[in-house]
Amino acid sequence: MAISDVRVPLVEPSTRPELGDIEKRILAERGRVSLLYRVLLNSGPIASGWERLLTAVRNETTVSPDLRELIILRIAVLNKASFEFDAHRPIAERVGVPAAKIAAVAELLLPGDAFDNRERAVLALTDAMTNSVEVPDEIFNPVRAIADDKTIVELVATIAAYNMVSRFLVALRIAH
Repeated sequence: MAISDVRVPLVEPSTRPELGDIEKRILAERGRVSLLYRVLLNSGPIASGWERLLTAVRNETTVSPDLRELIILRIAVLNKASFEFDAHRPIAERVGVPAAKIAAVAELLLPGDAFDNRERAVLALTDAMTNSVEVPDEIFNPVRAIADDKTIVELVATIAAYNMVSRFLVALRIAH
């Protein structure tokens, strides 16, 4: 799909004065107003809340950057959100996720030998939350064994937030 396939208009930065504050926050946090944010800016309150939530999920939790990026890449694969996968692959590489793990997370069936126990537990949680929403005890308990309550909340929030992102991207046909 091309930019022309996006289902709502793209808001050009600096063309709507009422969006000035949120555009400044987006620029400060991300360095640019990406295609995703140009769509989100159709609703100032949604763009503002989105930016605050995703900044907290990405930058203010105890979830390690490598694990966070594996989660995001996995969700992008499961939800067929190529825009998200392409946007986060270089971030994953920058935070030290090996190419073999990036390739493995892109497979529909995760091979267990590419990941350590912590990663396997979190990726199983990611798959369950993404594919069926409900998380059976046999998937949740290994996460409980490796994480405290705060980290569990942050992991679940990360998975939930990036499911929101990928589903938004796919529904509105946001692609390169």
